Amino acid sequence: MSDRCRVIAVCGHEAAYGEALHGLVDPAVTVVANGRELFRTVAALSRRGERSCVVPMTLGRDPELVADTARTLRALPAAERAGTVLAEPFGTSQHLVAWLRTAAARAPETAALLVTAPAGDPFDDAELYRVASLVRRYGNHGLVEVAFAGGDPDPAEGVRRCGLLGARHVVLLPAAFAEPPVPDAPGIRVERAGPPVAPAALARVLAERVADARRQWGERGDDGIAAGLTAADRHGHSHTHPPGEGHDHGHGHQHTHPHPHPHVHGAGRVIRSTA
Repeated sequence: MSDRCRVIAVCGHEAAYGEALHGLVDPAVTVVANGRELFRTVAALSRRGERSCVVPMTLGRDPELVADTARTLRALPAAERAGTVLAEPFGTSQHLVAWLRTAAARAPETAALLVTAPAGDPFDDAELYRVASLVRRYGNHGLVEVAFAGGDPDPAEGVRRCGLLGARHVVLLPAAFAEPPVPDAPGIRVERAGPPVAPAALARVLAERVADARRQWGERGDDGIAAGLTAADRHGHSHTHPPGEGHDHGHGHQHTHPHPHPHVHGAGRVIRSTA
């Protein structure tokens, strides 16, 4: 089997099942939705003698994506799963808070912030309220609201609510790879911050996840699937580090304590729109 390792970015609702990553990741990265598409992709690569590393593209609001990805990989015949490793998720909610805080710092302090992401299940959506609360607490903006593309409140309603609370300038902070539409709002200036992770930073984090997964396989023969199966039970792998932070894989305790200020690799630009 070739030593070449294909990077597979598996996507859920945070990345519009892959659509939102096109143009953000390197063309060499294979972008798929979980389930049948992932199953067929890994099987085809294995038949060609290629290794693969699967990275769940969640920013922390979709731990079920990690567990579902692990289940999909486990369903492959052993011969077609050989040479495939499951990486830790791209990010955690702690990372998301830090990325959003970086983006918020670029917005005028007089603006209201509308933290926006595609709707998930009730637990995923509740997590976004927690994230927004931390962005407000550790930032300089007095008004931070939440909206869900395809959910309630949607971005248009979120902007309307900000207006009722006195805002005349609203900045949408995407809390997912999928960016929300900028709604029309008479009398309110609305703009959207760029993706929470800029393309260059996204590439660096992906490379770190892949390197960690391959190192774990080389040192311990651990393909990451067993840990991934329990991710939804404890909101992520038991061993998740902020991107770029040096670490030693010899310790086995769980990192479950929240950090309001993890290290980040950058946030996106601001895309302006006026009502």
